[in-house]
Amino acid sequence: MAYVTIPKDLSRIQSKVLFGLTKRQVICFGAAALVGVPLFFLAKASLGTTTAALCMILVMLPFFLFAMYEKNGQPLEVFLGHLIQNKFIRPKVRIYQTNNLYSALVRQSQLEQEVKRIARKGRKTGEA
Repeated sequence: MAYVTIPKDLSRIQSKVLFGLTKRQVICFGAAALVGVPLFFLAKASLGTTTAALCMILVMLPFFLFAMYEKNGQPLEVFLGHLIQNKFIRPKVRIYQTNNLYSALVRQSQLEQEVKRIARKGRKTGEA
């Protein structure tokens, strides 16, 4: 008797729309075809068939990557966004800072003493 394995985690199952492809894959492949095929026919006359085909492949490759690549359940654009933030936007060395209650109380005490000094100085000069 044939056995079919059924995954227990059904949250990762994606619904198929056309030819066993997800909606995301259909959109990305369609965009790749809309960009790559006209490029091939326009470049074929001037560059030759082989070079035009290589150019078409290079132009269509990012669309295929966005359609198919997924790492840790994240699509390529989310993964690249995290990578860019980590490498370029956020600082390399993060300073460890704590919100120390004792230091906050010390600062508050110093501010209150400063206010009292200013108030005493104002009474002595008769301005307040």
